[in-house]
Amino acid sequence: MPKAYVFTRYGGPETESLTDLPRPVPGPGELLVAVRAAGVNPVDWKRRAGYLAAFAPVEFPAVIGSEVAGVVVEAGEGVEGFAPGDAVFGNPLTGGYAEYTLLPAETTGRKPEAVSFADAATLPVAAATAYDGVHQLGLPPGATLLITGVGGGVGVAAAQIARHAGLTVVGTASVAKKEFVESLGVTYVEPGPGLAERVRAAAPGGVQAVYDLVGGAALEEAAEALDDRSKLITAADRETVARLGGSPVERARSREVLEEVAALVEQGVLRPFVTATHPLSEASTALRAVEEGHARGKIVIEVPGD
Repeated sequence: MPKAYVFTRYGGPETESLTDLPRPVPGPGELLVAVRAAGVNPVDWKRRAGYLAAFAPVEFPAVIGSEVAGVVVEAGEGVEGFAPGDAVFGNPLTGGYAEYTLLPAETTGRKPEAVSFADAATLPVAAATAYDGVHQLGLPPGATLLITGVGGGVGVAAAQIARHAGLTVVGTASVAKKEFVESLGVTYVEPGPGLAERVRAAAPGGVQAVYDLVGGAALEEAAEALDDRSKLITAADRETVARLGGSPVERARSREVLEEVAALVEQGVLRPFVTATHPLSEASTALRAVEEGHARGKIVIEVPGD
């Protein structure tokens, strides 16, 4: 039977294991996809830890992973426009760290030939979230955007998309990521207490918006640098941003957005920065790097094809 990396109950890494599972069967509107690459994201370990259980419960064993790229094996009833052999990417219905998964045809993107499976697998969560947030803010060219946690997958994509839109970007990240962040054309600011003052020093004209990817105290500190709280958005902390007068990132979750960000990769505007790849047998190693905050850019699990 096909391999999949699962968690068997809510908890820590001890709940994870590589196991055999039956190959999924596509229902109406679904695509069975042979996975070639799966992106690794913070939401993966947060789901395993039970943080999302209240509004997104799972059945155990649950396959980990929220974004994949692969090849269509079979289309379910009512699916049009896709055929076996098509290269696609999207958010899986049955987890991504696996040899096979199901994708909803309606929100699955076609992978451009010039974009690798590894790069495409970074787009459905990180790059699409970045794209949605930057477009939600709707800043004019020349405006300045502060991104907290700019050194992670969403932040790296958001910085590139924002700069392509003509924005000036200021960003926070760990000191270890300073050089990497600056290579993106971002003005680096060290996070922590006193952030608002450091941001004002780095951007004397002020910041016109904040895109938060950290939450908690970091979000509160960043908000102090902003006059218009309607331009405060977060992909990390709905409760705090509501209290501060901002809003969460509004996700489009559409095929159009996926194919738009893939086009940016194809054009060389957006670099996914896949900094490490692991085979499915090393899924634990890949997820630990993200869970422990050591990842720079994106980590991808690769599954060999036939």
